[in-house]
Amino acid sequence: MKKILLLLIFIVTLSACTPPPKAEDIYSQTSGVIEKIENGKITVNTENERIEIVYNDAKASDTGKNITIDYKNGEIENINIYGVPFESEAEEIIEEMTLEEKVGQLFLVRYPHSGAEDIAKNYNIGGFVLFARDFENETPESILEEISLCQQASKYPMLMAVDEEGGIVVRVSKFSQFREKPFPSPSYLYEEGGFDAITNDTYEKCNLLKSIGINVNLAPVADVSTDKRDYIYNRTTGLDAEGTSEYIKTVVSVMKEEKTGSVLKHFPGYGNNTDTHTGIAVDKRDYNSFLSSDFLPFIAGIESGADSILVSHNIVESIDSERPASLSPKAHDILRNVLGFNGVVMTDDLDMSAITQYTDSEGAAIDAIKAGNDMVICSDYKTQINAVINAVNSGEISEKTINKAVQRVIIWKLKLDLI
Repeated sequence: MKKILLLLIFIVTLSACTPPPKAEDIYSQTSGVIEKIENGKITVNTENERIEIVYNDAKASDTGKNITIDYKNGEIENINIYGVPFESEAEEIIEEMTLEEKVGQLFLVRYPHSGAEDIAKNYNIGGFVLFARDFENETPESILEEISLCQQASKYPMLMAVDEEGGIVVRVSKFSQFREKPFPSPSYLYEEGGFDAITNDTYEKCNLLKSIGINVNLAPVADVSTDKRDYIYNRTTGLDAEGTSEYIKTVVSVMKEEKTGSVLKHFPGYGNNTDTHTGIAVDKRDYNSFLSSDFLPFIAGIESGADSILVSHNIVESIDSERPASLSPKAHDILRNVLGFNGVVMTDDLDMSAITQYTDSEGAAIDAIKAGNDMVICSDYKTQINAVINAVNSGEISEKTINKAVQRVIIWKLKLDLI
């Protein structure tokens, strides 16, 4: 009896020490599209709902990309962000376009004195660039009405752009009916209030521009200039590469939040060159100076989700001694494959003297697309659009090249909620 009792005690003790059977792990997955990234949080649109997760490794440029979230027992185990933002949606739109419509999308045309609605309707252009003359005798209400009529006339929503840098380059705030005083320069803002002042200024710019129908600001200036004798100095922060990079990061982040298109300029970095509005400028600096300084603000902008980069007309000998950067495949290869930019690349205005002294109007547009630009800023749109169409039909430019450029333009419009 005693042995039986001891055996029962042993069995009970053994049972108490044996852990209960382990429940099987439960795995699940959620897929969707990234709608917003802010303060380390991602807002995801799934098929059935909108969810928010904490993920500090996401970049602003991930907005619009696909995402899958793997869960283990209700906790996030893995996050995968992939794909080009809005790529599939853009492809569907492009499939319905004619060649003429696709080529038209690659042109950002100077706003005309008259007939803007007809241009928008008949040439399917990517958008207009407005200058000071276009605002001088207008009011916020009248310019908004003009732009709205153009948008209604166009088959595809257009980019409406201005150069509202602040300081010596202001197109809208130059006139008191739009703002009591012109927006100050980046260097003045930084001296007065640091990056907080720059942040507040960027919010105000975005709000003003959006209120009158402008959806792209051809800014910020990413050029590094610390020498007051430089032509470009007054349009910069006056800070070194590190300070300029922080400026670019600050401005681009706000513009992305406000869904105002940003354009970094003037790649590969203006340096101490002369004014390309009036003639050809030749940059003789060695390539290492670009790697260690000029490229850094552009890299900061790319990492912050900049929409577009504008390429200057400077001939940079260490990159391409024969062609202006805007028409140089070598310069565009650096932008794509060294800096890793996959957004819209555009030329500076092809009607500037640095280009008109280099080649004719037709040749400039064809060379610009062949070099790797997605958009061309111009005034002579009729000649240049037809030149590119003819170049595609003759085989000089492949339609695949056109399709890739149009895809980037359409993706930009999708990001800005224009389409």
